[in-house]
Amino acid sequence: MTTTILGYPRIGVRRELKVATEDFWAGRIDAAALEKAGADLRRGVWTELRDAGLDAIPSNTFSFYDQMLDTSVLVDAVPKRYRHLEGLDRYFAMARGVQDVPALEMTKWFDTNYHYIVPELGPDTRFRLPAGATAKPIAEYLEAKALGIQTRPVLVGPLTYLLLAKSEPGAPAGFRPLDLLDGLVEVYAELLERLAGAGAQWVQLDEPALVADRTEEEVAALARAYTRLGELTSRPRMLVATYFGTMGADALRALRSSRVEAVGLDFVAGPDNLDVLASLGGLPRKTVVAGVVDGRNVWRVDRQRAKSTYAVLLGLADQVAVSTSCSLLHVPIDLDAETALDPGVRGRLAFARQKVGEVVALGRALGEDAPVPAAQAPAPSAGIDHEVRARLEELGDAGRAGCGDREARFAAQRAALRLPDLATTTIGSFPQTPEVRKARADLRAGRVSEDGYSQAMREEIARVIALQEELGLDVLVHGEPERNDMVQYFAEQLDGYAATEHGWVQSYGSRYVRPPILHSDVARPRPMTVEWATYAQGLTSKPVKGMLTGPVTMLAWSFVRDDQPLADTARQVALALRDEIADLEAAGIRIIQVDEPALRELLPLRKPDHAAYLEWAVGAFRLATSGVADATQIHTHMCYSEFGEIIDAIGALDADVTSVEAARSHMELVADLRAAGYQNGIGPGVYDIHSPRVPAVEEIEENLRRALQAVEPAKLWANPDCGLKTRAYPETEAALRNLVTAARRVREGATVH
Repeated sequence: MTTTILGYPRIGVRRELKVATEDFWAGRIDAAALEKAGADLRRGVWTELRDAGLDAIPSNTFSFYDQMLDTSVLVDAVPKRYRHLEGLDRYFAMARGVQDVPALEMTKWFDTNYHYIVPELGPDTRFRLPAGATAKPIAEYLEAKALGIQTRPVLVGPLTYLLLAKSEPGAPAGFRPLDLLDGLVEVYAELLERLAGAGAQWVQLDEPALVADRTEEEVAALARAYTRLGELTSRPRMLVATYFGTMGADALRALRSSRVEAVGLDFVAGPDNLDVLASLGGLPRKTVVAGVVDGRNVWRVDRQRAKSTYAVLLGLADQVAVSTSCSLLHVPIDLDAETALDPGVRGRLAFARQKVGEVVALGRALGEDAPVPAAQAPAPSAGIDHEVRARLEELGDAGRAGCGDREARFAAQRAALRLPDLATTTIGSFPQTPEVRKARADLRAGRVSEDGYSQAMREEIARVIALQEELGLDVLVHGEPERNDMVQYFAEQLDGYAATEHGWVQSYGSRYVRPPILHSDVARPRPMTVEWATYAQGLTSKPVKGMLTGPVTMLAWSFVRDDQPLADTARQVALALRDEIADLEAAGIRIIQVDEPALRELLPLRKPDHAAYLEWAVGAFRLATSGVADATQIHTHMCYSEFGEIIDAIGALDADVTSVEAARSHMELVADLRAAGYQNGIGPGVYDIHSPRVPAVEEIEENLRRALQAVEPAKLWANPDCGLKTRAYPETEAALRNLVTAARRVREGATVH
């Protein structure tokens, strides 16, 4: 019995990667200092995993931004617009953009909150490796080897890389990135030969795309790729790792027939992998790397269930290795840092370090056929709130019926709000200045009183309102200075949630979040946002949006209890939000935004499961929002996902206005909206806030005119594609001025092109 993991967090216990990366972007350190910080983090992870007792340790899981971007750079899939740059400047320009060159598209990694940089490929793309040992997987393998640590380099598999890529703008009709497979596989073949020459004994090729629906052509491409790689005379042994669900029988059959030595399967998110394996007669002469320790959630492993899975697998493969279900990138690093958690909750948890310990302990016990070690402490069951359950039972389906006739709502809102066509607004948050962050830190440390903190936040809100009025925006926001995170802020005020102090997880680049832990029934003990919203509304005659996070996103960006269906938990969160919306409306807030950026993110990877998910997800949103008067306008916001796949569900939410990310994906959603006959208000994000560049007026104007081809002027909004929390004020003010100017030009021009 051997033990391994599929990956490990790269951010550092104290977020050293974030500090170093942002220092480099700000010019406070040079490239050499950033590279040294990365080397220090890698060394720390490898030695930690070795000392923990893992038999096989992964490498090349470190990234300064994203592993898909790393792969694009590795194989020289660099679009022409970045070719004038070099090194880290080119790398970060692809991720973030520079003033004259927009970034590559960014979207969610399968059904997680991790974002990847989408490869942009065309028929003229020619893959190639850098010369010598400068290829990143080889260089990092040799780094670890110099420390006396033998590692297994991890690569994004060639099929997954191409299936997640997009055609470059202007590519010929009919071109698909998968058309480039044979050329890419030859580059992978060369890389494997180089890794073997450097001494690598194993290589891991991540193919999570195999747990989604795949066509016969795609399965044939898989077989062709791994037949070619398998026939290499000089290569490491290959582990093809899948995760996030159940692998298709056809894809597993193709790998069964190939020369790959090991297949990784996720038995947490994909328990049916056992049935698929059995239906094929197992994997003779291969190793199954069994993902029995959950790499995506924070609950301790069910050791008896893991032992049962192992017992079945022994009859289906020559060897079985104990592993995590996926990379531990998706969970916080160390539970020991969380000294303030309630012991009853803490006793049920395991973070990355603890999960490595679980893998090692399981491997030893199973390998020796010893009793599976008992849990360290009893795991109490989740708390029950009988009042919440009774209210939901009483509401039944009535709370999910929608908000009445959309045209009647539209007329009532036009009369009440008196907004112009192409109304301008922002998504919600404004830059969180050092002063705001210091005030929050001072409150936590006891250096400032609650009253002092509230006064500081009120002053910031007043400044943000005044700025928006000066810019000429039509619908304002209070800027959210009091909020640490759009999910954590609400979780800290709801019963049934616990928040961590140091539980950081990477979302993208240097953007980290602390997902709260939803451990019991959810209830709202008191209003959460009403005081801030009414204060802001009292400063202006223009409408100020109330800002809430929707029930699906509250689940998607939390670590959620696994002892009841997600649909039931979503309804509990929705009930709490329904009460908050009622209080906001009663306080005179005329526009309420309920953000659901994770609606597409949680969409199951297989189409037969879509309908059931969308039914409860849409139902939860409607439960939260359907209790308001026609004149109260409900907004929602979504970002960085392939929304064309759920366009009907977006319509079914029945929000009066939906704002979506569109700039970075070249306004693709406009065509989807036109095809779907979308009838409600829409705010396609007209510029990318995740880039430091300031869009020109003409660029925003062009995007708005393109949107007008699908949306009538009275129902089209002009807004950025996401919140402005991570931006600085100079670029924010410049971009918003250009947005207001562009909207005015289009509004006055009146001609739709």
